[in-house]
Amino acid sequence: MTTGTTRTTDATPAMDPLPVTDATRWWLPRAELDRLVALLRADGRTVVGPAFEDGVVVYREIGSAAELPAGVTDEQRPGRYRARVSTDDAHTFGFAASPTSWKRWTFPPSVELGVARREGDQLRFETPTREVPPVAFLGARACDLAAIAIQDRVLLGGPVADADYRARRSGTLTIGVDCATPSGTCFCTSMGTGPEVVTGHDLALTELDDGFVVRVGTTTGRDLVDRLALSSADASQVEAARAVPDRARAAITRQVDTNGLSERLIANPEHPRWAEVAERCLACTSCTMVCPTCFCTSVSQVSDLDATSATSTREWDSCFTLGFGAVAGGNFRTRRQDRYRQWLTHKFGTWVEQFGSMGCVGCGRCVTWCPVGIDIRDELAAIAGPPPAPAIGTSLPIAAAHPGEYVVATVGSVTPETPDTWTLSLHDVDAAIRAGQPGQFMMVALPGFSAAPISISRYRPDGIDLTIRAAGPATTALTRLRPGSQLGLRGPLGRGWPVELADDRDVLIVAGGLGLPPLRPLIERVLADRGRYRTVRLVIGARTPDDLVLRPDIERWQARTDLDIGVTVDRAGSDWTGPVGVVTQLFDRTAIDPVRTIAYVCGPERMMQAASRTLAGMGMLPDRIYVSMERHMECGVGLCGHCQMGRFFVCRDGPVFSRAELGDTFDLEGI
Repeated sequence: MTTGTTRTTDATPAMDPLPVTDATRWWLPRAELDRLVALLRADGRTVVGPAFEDGVVVYREIGSAAELPAGVTDEQRPGRYRARVSTDDAHTFGFAASPTSWKRWTFPPSVELGVARREGDQLRFETPTREVPPVAFLGARACDLAAIAIQDRVLLGGPVADADYRARRSGTLTIGVDCATPSGTCFCTSMGTGPEVVTGHDLALTELDDGFVVRVGTTTGRDLVDRLALSSADASQVEAARAVPDRARAAITRQVDTNGLSERLIANPEHPRWAEVAERCLACTSCTMVCPTCFCTSVSQVSDLDATSATSTREWDSCFTLGFGAVAGGNFRTRRQDRYRQWLTHKFGTWVEQFGSMGCVGCGRCVTWCPVGIDIRDELAAIAGPPPAPAIGTSLPIAAAHPGEYVVATVGSVTPETPDTWTLSLHDVDAAIRAGQPGQFMMVALPGFSAAPISISRYRPDGIDLTIRAAGPATTALTRLRPGSQLGLRGPLGRGWPVELADDRDVLIVAGGLGLPPLRPLIERVLADRGRYRTVRLVIGARTPDDLVLRPDIERWQARTDLDIGVTVDRAGSDWTGPVGVVTQLFDRTAIDPVRTIAYVCGPERMMQAASRTLAGMGMLPDRIYVSMERHMECGVGLCGHCQMGRFFVCRDGPVFSRAELGDTFDLEGI
């Protein structure tokens, strides 16, 4: 093996660079890309990047930027890959996922584990020195960075770490690239892994026509920027870079419903689809060989003729091979359908319990490179299916899927929250409404009143809850309804909280005043699947103790040991024993890691502005902070113009936005 310096730890990659938060965006002209490659090589690093060989983009060692696949694009769909070279397109990273992945350098296909020697009656076991050269990955997509993070958890996060993997990861420098050209087999948006690079990188690049906007992720990345003497990107370049992953996200139209997917998949071991897909599956192992997260291996031994020494070698294996299930006394997976079930159920089911996340990043390689074009998106939909709609008392037409039509629901109960706020629990609610997402809203109508936009404050098996403050004629009329009354519902509408982005991250939820009800579905979603997230913190503020809403929920959350919760009020009497002050003061009482935290904030706009500024001051990037802009909405679909805010229609484009999307608009009066 080649020699170099090895650094190790017991559980995580021993990487010298520390995560940093740097809002500055730098500019790397296209002609200067070779300077970056040269600098990495001058540091003694093996530079691994994409190259175009034999009609395919592959990752291999490169010596200069001239070897990168400028002008190469590809077409991918189930069972099909076609690459094209354009002389009119100079983009370096204009392709989608490669059949190779960075796993070949962090977890190679073949690794010598050791040698056993026999000297007379004595045995000696020798472990090879884990010395590997430092490597720089150039052009890693967000899905592949997520795959590396998954393998870190698998191979380093357990009670025994893989020594070879640890040595290779310790010398890795990563330069990520935002995906601009997803393929027809990509579904990273479903898995929360892309298309933009948000973690796991020393540097991140966004490719524009004439160069790259550069973001810094670690101290090592910052050092590279300094040594390259890059200039700051201008406002137009930064804005253009922000649009790149947005366009990529919009281009990914096929989705996988991951809500409860693990449970639904595991619950169907006898589904007839397993046998059906096995009829098509060749058990060729292609899907597992191209997968960036699969880690199955087998160990072989080769001895000399007199059996005085034997070398053990670890090699990639696949759960699709017949011999993989062979044990003493037989084979427990002789049927192909059992082997396919093992693979898919592990990826999307049992992996979650074992390692805290699914074992898939949505890169689509297994779909593209399956010789018979088996699409796991189809198999998951067929075997796991969508969550079943709970039975309701009265059969209602599912018209809410059409945002221009109203359906009727019935008030089941009315619960007072504060002197001017009530929660209406509705039943006989359209199944399409009950299938909504946290953060979405309804247009709620009564005859004789304008429809009011109301956020959904709870999803229940037989209905929804709406928490309403009597602020005008329509909302006052709604709060005066009694059990048995009917009202009209249109929706659910808008874009909700992106809870999928919080997988395996810290979650910070900040609620001010009546901002808690729109956040409650998010809170309940997180707590119902608590193992998917790291630390979960909930910060609640109100003007006075009497203005606190959802008190039974707050008390129940305070009793949990897996939730860090703080409640404060602006003004209090002698009977209040909790903190007094603005909600942002509670941020100082908890340790917030700005690199791995996703924040969800809802409340009065001034409160959200203050919370966002405080979190930014603590090092959080604006694309990690989400706010709900509950502006004045009337039609609910962006056709009437009432909710226009700069370039956005809040009801159509929101109400949930990241601070990065809103930019300066968020802090401007009158927009």
